[in-house]
Amino acid sequence: MDVGSKSKYPAGALSNFSPHPFEFDGVKCASMEGLLQGFKFKNPLMQEHVCTLVGITAKRAGSKKMWQRTRRLWWKGVPYNRDADEYQELLDRAYDALATNEKFRKALLASGDATLTHSIGRIKKKETILTRQEFCSRLTKLRERIKLEESK
Repeated sequence: MDVGSKSKYPAGALSNFSPHPFEFDGVKCASMEGLLQGFKFKNPLMQEHVCTLVGITAKRAGSKKMWQRTRRLWWKGVPYNRDADEYQELLDRAYDALATNEKFRKALLASGDATLTHSIGRIKKKETILTRQEFCSRLTKLRERIKLEESK
């Protein structure tokens, strides 16, 4: 199942562009894309603003940020090296927070046992803040966890 904003349900609803509000470390986020693009901003106030954005608007907000040179991303004033385990832990926590959104959870469960792919995503960490593998593996892991929770 190829996840993307233009895909049919449930794949389209699993896109980071989808408007799934959630809270992350006390910051209200309107979509995962808003949060991810917010990581490109050092200024916490600007980050909070970007977190309120959805879809292509969020994507465009971070598109001019040249994080690739320093390989540094930010959250609440704390720098994260793109290649560090701490950044992966930040992503894990972010997706855990997204999984509190009921519509997201339902879409994830509606994907059944399908292998999740993201054909438009990039592969190399130096080119993106979230690779295809990082994205799809997190969705798959969350789906399995939610299935377990729902079966209890």
